[in-house]
Order: sequence, then structure tokens, then C-alpha cells
Amino acid sequence: MLWGCFSSAGTQALVRVEGIMNSSKYQAVLAQNFQASVRKMKRKFTFQHDNNPKHTSKSTKAWILHQKKIHVLELPSQKPDLNPIEHLWGDLKRAVHRCPRNLTDLERFCKEDFYP
Repeated sequence: MLWGCFSSAGTQALVRVEGIMNSSKYQAVLAQNFQASVRKMKRKFTFQHDNNPKHTSKSTKAWILHQKKIHVLELPSQKPDLNPIEHLWGDLKRAVHRCPRNLTDLERFCKEDFYP
């Protein structure tokens, strides 16, 4: 699985996540990658994620509240067309049909297409 983020300043982190992502793993990915991505943006931002249970769990909401100055844009349920990263994931899925031989190749192909 991959976790990625982007802004009007461009693509930021793209991270390979081992196994199934649950709330605690999602929070760990945010803890390891969020601030570095924010620093690269060098501007105000609105944090947006979909209504997946790992994003909306009580523990994830508490983690986000614990961070300072994070404005979260709430999305309506079942509206993936309003979530811009879904379009980026779609582009990425089409771009990685280069037949990777293993997970490392797949990750490399994804990063090549994620970062312009």
C-alpha cells in the first residue's frame, strides 16, 4: 500500500506502507511524514482525507487535534470525485502498468510517476 500527499505546491511524500493500514499505522505514517511535507509546502494548507474509518476513528481525530494549526476539510460521504488525490491515484494506477517484477519495482515505478 502507498500513502501520499500533494498540494498546489506539488507532490510531497509518497511512502510504502507494509501490510494493512489501520488507524494506528495511519497515525504512524502521518507522524513520520506529515511535518516534513508541511515544511516543503512553505504555505498555509488545508488537510484533507476521505471518510475511510482509519481517517475518521476517534484516535486519528485525537492525533490530528493534538497537532497544532491543522485545518481539516471535511468531505461528504461517498464523494470521491471531490477528493483530488483520488484523481492522482487514478493517474498513478494507469501509469504503473509497466509490469513490475516485485514490490520494490512497483514502488520505484510509482515514485517515478508521482514525482514529476
